[in-house]
Amino acid sequence: MDIELAKQTLLARRAELTAHLHVVEDQLDEPPSKDWEDRSAERQGDEVLEALGAQELAEVRQIDAALARVEAGTYGECVKCGGEIAEARLALLPATPLCAGCAR
Repeated sequence: MDIELAKQTLLARRAELTAHLHVVEDQLDEPPSKDWEDRSAERQGDEVLEALGAQELAEVRQIDAALARVEAGTYGECVKCGGEIAEARLALLPATPLCAGCAR
């Protein structure tokens, strides 16, 4: 497993998420419309943006935890059982803390 490549992948995804979170935050900070019908539609859109932002923030936290494991030298080890996480799983889910068995 190429730890440096995994680290770069995690950092790139973190930067992408952080940039999008700023966009979401800016959109949520826009003043509401004075028209009641428009405001209702905007509120529904805001709820979607809030949910998306929460998901992205959770992913950033997972990435931060994975980067901490990289620095600690434990990246690729399951945090539950201590076993090795398969390279194919890490390629698909680079921030995963669990092996396939423990993730079930």
